[in-house]
Amino acid sequence: MIAGLGTLTGLLATGCGAVRGGYESAPYQVVRADGSVEVRDYPALTVVETPMAARQGGGSDGSFNRLFRFITGGNAAKQKIAMTTPVFMSGHETNATMAFVMPAAMKTGDVPKPSDGAVTVRELEPGRFAVLRYSGGRNAKNESESLDRLRAWMQKEGLKELSPPVYGYFDPPWTPAFLRRNEVMVRTESVSNPRSSA
Repeated sequence: MIAGLGTLTGLLATGCGAVRGGYESAPYQVVRADGSVEVRDYPALTVVETPMAARQGGGSDGSFNRLFRFITGGNAAKQKIAMTTPVFMSGHETNATMAFVMPAAMKTGDVPKPSDGAVTVRELEPGRFAVLRYSGGRNAKNESESLDRLRAWMQKEGLKELSPPVYGYFDPPWTPAFLRRNEVMVRTESVSNPRSSA
């Protein structure tokens, strides 16, 4: 697969709501669960973000390396920052981005200035998201099918889609496809009568 991305993503581990495999994961609260779909409330998340030449490139353009250099000291403070999961990818051919979530204890104002002008720090607004978890390799077919499944579930439940999809990837590329944790998430409105199921 992609050599540079493959080596670096070996640092990633599968995660759920808080910590898994020793790596902190973006925090959230499950409001409702229905099979492979969850409705989650996310707090504001601070991320470091960089453009990608094409989202399906998966970082082969150097986007992953730019973010990795930032967290390993490529910043004004030469500060090392813990790796977290997942790696977020969004956008299309002309506006694709990749983002690392900063540890929860690090607020936006605490994040050091990136040394690379192609890396930016920003805060994602808190909100409620419909999220579908799926396995398999990271490719356009799997992403499209997972998004279709999520949209079908949201339509059935009467939930509006309020943002473009964001994909979260938790595992290195050599992880067997059937064991990988991937997610697609879409911002939605509040649920009037949340319910949970196993």
